[in-house]
Amino acid sequence: MAVKRVMVKSVGPAGLERIELKLLTDRIGWLFSLLQEAAAAQTPTIAGTWSPVVDVCETTKAIVVRIELPGVTGAQVKVGLNGNKLRVWGDKKKRAMRQRVTSHLCSERTYGHFERVVPLRPPVDVNRATAELANGMLVVRLPKLKDRRGLETTIPITEKDS
Repeated sequence: MAVKRVMVKSVGPAGLERIELKLLTDRIGWLFSLLQEAAAAQTPTIAGTWSPVVDVCETTKAIVVRIELPGVTGAQVKVGLNGNKLRVWGDKKKRAMRQRVTSHLCSERTYGHFERVVPLRPPVDVNRATAELANGMLVVRLPKLKDRRGLETTIPITEKDS
């Protein structure tokens, strides 16, 4: 019975420390970029705007974004995809009072222009994306594209006579 020998390069303690330091640096960089994206998504881009509350969930087939927009109609809101960012914006109009109000005792609702940008990690199929507004909840479904990294694609060759 023949024994197959495999050559393994030995890494000393200094080499392991460099590898661990590199991995740690990569992880910290990744976390820092996530924090920057989250901070940018939370900050209104225009003075006088407000940001609606958002939930982002991922399933095996899609990214689902739920945005609370109470009192907003479909005509008052727009949804757009640009690269790896979902943008939702519009205007929430203040309803006219039916009775003459002497003074407000409490007013916590927000009116005016709103905007929210949600960064997206996996690539999504823009052509199959859907948005539905019901009972003050906007639900945007973004089907994920299959990960094609590492897959070989054949390219047909055409011959031309010289």
